[in-house]
Amino acid sequence: MTSLDPIIAVTDVELSSIWYQSIIGCKSMHGGKRFEVLVSESGDILLCLHQWGDHLHPTMIDRNVTPGNGLILYFRTGILQQIHDNAIQAGADIVEDMHLNRNSTKLEFSLRDPDGYYITITEFHLYDGQ
Repeated sequence: MTSLDPIIAVTDVELSSIWYQSIIGCKSMHGGKRFEVLVSESGDILLCLHQWGDHLHPTMIDRNVTPGNGLILYFRTGILQQIHDNAIQAGADIVEDMHLNRNSTKLEFSLRDPDGYYITITEFHLYDGQ
């Protein structure tokens, strides 16, 4: 079995954890000032948050590099409208409001997290290989 645990470097792990939990509705599995594991309701790892500079990981040392260049955190969800409402209520930086993606034919919107990572939230769908 293979699994992916995406890890992003953040300025404030606890603040980012609270932000993701309030917007996405995920839960804390690890908690802490230096590292956090966020999971879905079913316990699947969605995202890990890592303090900039801790443990000397080579891609997580220089916080002056634009965060997320070449990266989209793409969440597929069955509660799109609830997450959209959460984002608006939290005053999140919505970059692209709710719209129909012509490629996926699903509703989606995009926003930035407190560290500037680009996030797209879309209706849950399975990939059909096209």
